[in-house]
Amino acid sequence: MTAALLPALLAGLVAALALATCVWLASLPLRDVSIVDIAWGWLVMTPAFAAAAWLPATGPRAALVLALGSLWALRLSGHIAWRHRGQPEDRRYGAMRERHGPDFAVKSLVIVFALQAVLGTVVALPLAAAVASPLPWNALDAIAVAVFAVGFAFEAVADAQLARFKSNPAQAGRVLDWGLWRYSRHPNYFGECVLWWGLWLVAAAAGAWWTVVSPLLMTVLLLRVSGVSLLEQDIGQRRPSYAAYIRRTNAFVPGRPRA
Repeated sequence: MTAALLPALLAGLVAALALATCVWLASLPLRDVSIVDIAWGWLVMTPAFAAAAWLPATGPRAALVLALGSLWALRLSGHIAWRHRGQPEDRRYGAMRERHGPDFAVKSLVIVFALQAVLGTVVALPLAAAVASPLPWNALDAIAVAVFAVGFAFEAVADAQLARFKSNPAQAGRVLDWGLWRYSRHPNYFGECVLWWGLWLVAAAAGAWWTVVSPLLMTVLLLRVSGVSLLEQDIGQRRPSYAAYIRRTNAFVPGRPRA
């Protein structure tokens, strides 16, 4: 880590916390904490942009990683906002509201919004490090962009297939098992994971291998915290045919369906 990068990251954290506070204020009259999911992409990108603004000079990869990151954030935020339109607070946050009682509105500033700002800053490490590095382009950059492109396409297509499935009332209670969902129970999360490893490879090409904490964190979150594990806790109760789907389909990494 360069001497100039640490204060830039601290500036990024402050900017992310400021954005999180604004989103928290917006959530209060709505009584809807789940709008933080719409802001997630920008809670990641804000530290990267703040770091770029703070640094006295940026390296040759600055425009690339900021463009790729913004493309990811725009698509993800737009998709979540479209999916959430007209919907009540996500049941995950509704359960948190019940557990914490009437003080949840205040507590959510720390346990939801500020926490996601901190996580977003950690996830943004490869972006900030790539922005700061003066090292020239090399072959690993091309591999990194290709990996990002595969992950981005995988996630976008999977989300589009899921949206199409859910828009058909005849599919209520059924399981999506065609398209990319035939090969993975969570192809959108797999795509998200792959694209962040791609962004880390850009940082690695810039000499910032230490930022591997970012894709590792994203992988753990997607597999064990807010992704696969959380989503599958009770889905079998809501969709009886999901048990058979589990038996024949990989949870995360796409693979040939089992007989």
